[in-house]
Amino acid sequence: MSDLVVSLSFEDPLREHLRSEPGLELVDWDLKTPAPRRYFDIVVPPYWGGAECLAALADVETRLVQWQSIGYDGVPQYLPGGIPFANAASVHETSTAELAVTLALASQRGIPGFVRSGDAGRWDPVGLPSLADRRVLLVGYGGVSKAVEARLSGFEVSLTRLARSARHERNLAGETVEVHGFEDLHRCLAEAEVVILAVPSTAETRGLIDAAALAAMPDDVLLVNVARGPVVDTDALVAELQRGRLRAALDVTDPEPLPEDHPLWKCPGTLITPHVGGDSSAMQPRIAALLDRQIAHLQAGESPENLVDLH
Repeated sequence: MSDLVVSLSFEDPLREHLRSEPGLELVDWDLKTPAPRRYFDIVVPPYWGGAECLAALADVETRLVQWQSIGYDGVPQYLPGGIPFANAASVHETSTAELAVTLALASQRGIPGFVRSGDAGRWDPVGLPSLADRRVLLVGYGGVSKAVEARLSGFEVSLTRLARSARHERNLAGETVEVHGFEDLHRCLAEAEVVILAVPSTAETRGLIDAAALAAMPDDVLLVNVARGPVVDTDALVAELQRGRLRAALDVTDPEPLPEDHPLWKCPGTLITPHVGGDSSAMQPRIAALLDRQIAHLQAGESPENLVDLH
């Protein structure tokens, strides 16, 4: 059996977590320099490289591109046709769900304000909303939202689920739950107190939370976005935040990175983290485990996991 050839930058921390196996050859390539070979079984682009680097595969025979993110924004634009593509489902859900719940808790319990008071040496007690007993709406019901739901199970919230199509589906606890369709978006927003966005970035979800959707939310709703920045109309959100009508906790923004003079930074009731939802200590062991499985699949003549139809 010939070696399975995998390209991975020598600078990628993922290398430290991969198993060393017979029949596996790792080749250093970051897709920024000319390809060192004309054939790879698996190409693993850098996590923070952007989809533009995939254009480097135009003259390289590739059995599989293993992406390190769940989302694949821009990939269809740059990936040459005919190359199988797998996303990183199973890798980032846990960390992203942790951050979503952290953002919701921190915002509800006023942690940013207490930190600022502490920096100034002020003892400033104030009563704030709980997360318990709140009506939480999950927009999107894929792996991240299911992981959020599992983590919210002990917080005594009332949960509503919404995704592209209405259906009944099993959650991670094995329960059959109702999922509303996008046609019910405004009705569900009108009944929510905390809205957590975890939809994929598609033409359909771009601007999903527009001025009309924001207007449908009751006063003082908390909007948590761990999806993608363009899912929300930024100008419309800034207008609502500046009025003090809504609150926001955002791990993603549009534009991104958020310029230092952008009005979002100074909006009241707003907590922003710099797109770090999946970037935790859980990432590298999990992406390594996924890549190990993909290598085993190809060595056994099996179909890879997480294949995405980009067309």
